[in-house]
Amino acid sequence: MRVFADIDEVVAAQGEHLGRTDWLTIDQTRIDRFADATEDHQWIHLDAERAAEGPFGATIAHGFLSLSLLPYFARNLFTLVEKPAMSINYGLNRVRFLRPVTVGSRVRDSVDLREVTRTDKGYLVTTGHTVEIEGSDRPALVAESLALWVRRSSAECEGSSS
Repeated sequence: MRVFADIDEVVAAQGEHLGRTDWLTIDQTRIDRFADATEDHQWIHLDAERAAEGPFGATIAHGFLSLSLLPYFARNLFTLVEKPAMSINYGLNRVRFLRPVTVGSRVRDSVDLREVTRTDKGYLVTTGHTVEIEGSDRPALVAESLALWVRRSSAECEGSSS
């Protein structure tokens, strides 16, 4: 776990590789719950018998399930001692699903701190993610995630630019 004292330390770390998370097993229960949450009940995710004869030999996680793990992975990789008032999901850039994650696979995230930009609301933090599949030469996905770290007080906003 990388610990930053404050936003100044995060700004100074722009361009650095923040590390890799621990492995996380993607089991069928997680896939089923995601299917229920998103109403995406396609057979390739849920029907083990049919999927065994399909292109991947097993059920696969939804691409968006793998993508939805980015905040979890980031929370387990780095933190701030002096936290912002809140962190808001601001969006994604350059998302690509490169390889399906079959049930029972283990995945982890490799994270780079790409950019920290001061705005009138706080700081826009861009992190690069490569979700790796254990034993695979290709990652499950690559993406840039943007988070808006909102300042604690309006006084901190004085003199800032967007």
